[in-house]
Amino acid sequence: MEQEMHIHILGICGTFMGGIAAIAKQSGYRVTGCDANVYPPMSTQLEAQGIELIEGFGVEQLELKPDVFVIGNVVSRGNPLMEEILNRNLPYASGPQWLAENILRGRDVSAETHAPQGALRRSQTLVGDKWVLGVAGTHGKTTTTSMLAWILEHAGLNPGFLIGGVPQNFGISARITESPFFVIEADEYDTAFFDKRSKFVHYHPRTAILNNLEFDHADIFPDLAAIETQFHHLVRTVPGNGLVVSNGREESLARVIQRGCWSPVEFFGITASTPSPSGGGLGWGNGWQIDTDDNVYFDGKVQGTLQWELMGEHNRMNALAALAAARHAGVPVAQGLAALSAFKNVKRRMEVRGTVNGITVYDDFAHHPTAIATTVAGLRRKVGKARILAVLEPRSNTMKLGVMKDALPGSLEEADLTFCYAGNLGWDARGALAPLGDKAVVKDDLNELVDVIAAAAKSGDQILVMSNGGFGGIHEKLLERLG
Repeated sequence: MEQEMHIHILGICGTFMGGIAAIAKQSGYRVTGCDANVYPPMSTQLEAQGIELIEGFGVEQLELKPDVFVIGNVVSRGNPLMEEILNRNLPYASGPQWLAENILRGRDVSAETHAPQGALRRSQTLVGDKWVLGVAGTHGKTTTTSMLAWILEHAGLNPGFLIGGVPQNFGISARITESPFFVIEADEYDTAFFDKRSKFVHYHPRTAILNNLEFDHADIFPDLAAIETQFHHLVRTVPGNGLVVSNGREESLARVIQRGCWSPVEFFGITASTPSPSGGGLGWGNGWQIDTDDNVYFDGKVQGTLQWELMGEHNRMNALAALAAARHAGVPVAQGLAALSAFKNVKRRMEVRGTVNGITVYDDFAHHPTAIATTVAGLRRKVGKARILAVLEPRSNTMKLGVMKDALPGSLEEADLTFCYAGNLGWDARGALAPLGDKAVVKDDLNELVDVIAAAAKSGDQILVMSNGGFGGIHEKLLERLG
């Protein structure tokens, strides 16, 4: 790679595009970029890597004369810089396309795995390709991708990765290495304004995790069937000597695979009462299982015990998926379990932000009703009868549209009190949460919300803050107010 090769990234401060910027810089490219909101922490991280950042999308940036403009999916028609790129017929590509063509392919690397007895053995040369391990699903992508990358790292495989969060075992969200293995969070969101396919169709994974599949991204997809079609496109890209690791509890994923699959499939999470994806009745094979004592099984044989700090059934399923994918890359299950015992999770996944006067404040990324329910349930199992005060900001595009509002009361049932921030919502949060009665409080002003939470909190309470955004710094405000 010649040092003078130059890319200019539009929308560089998003987690995904910022990760591409870091990987490109590490690979020897000159990297510059712009965004509408250039601010810490992403701006600080990028500038520390020698990446020049420009505020806004002014057409004067054309004077940089990069070899290619890399376009994030926050950029739309009407953007002044993008319009001039189009008018002048300058070269451009989406982030996923650029990553696939310049990082995931085009390298001569050799990979040999040393799988245990009974596992899939691989000894081959990956000419021009990384061995991509892609993690797709409505929930748990960031956590599962982090688990998988950590298992490979713990096994000495030194993987590259691109993750939509910061795994605490690594302290960074993206890196490139000389290893043939590259782990990526395979997002179903659309690629760019000029490519409405899901990002993950560009990655061509050899190992693909289908973690779960529910309706989400209502601003992009009209219904669940449309998302299933995109997942089917992903399955179509997995080679015959690859592996699909799929959640055996999900009817939606069963439909995806029934539409055609040309690769081996290993299911996880199945039980004796799980209906077969092919309609063959209950008790259909073994796959990957975990019992109530956290013993892990594959094809009915115990592999070891999962011993870690994480909470919730969803994380147990994430672990099974990561163990299965790592085994395909040659990591014995026992070694994978040892890695997970040292896994520190991702920032903003049940992250304790502080404890004041016996009151603990957590930060979590949950924003879809299913994720909210599993997060609350996981905390409930940990804290027993202690009070849980759930604090929610319905901020995602899907939640802002109100598509999921009727499912919110059920997702919050296990919380003792619920506090909802309704600022800038286009639907009636008070009406939606009415089934919770006096257990729910809705406020349109963030400071008022902080006041009522602080007034209600007592020593021993667990305050669970859930949002996919910064939530106006509510965690710090709560800790200060409680003190």
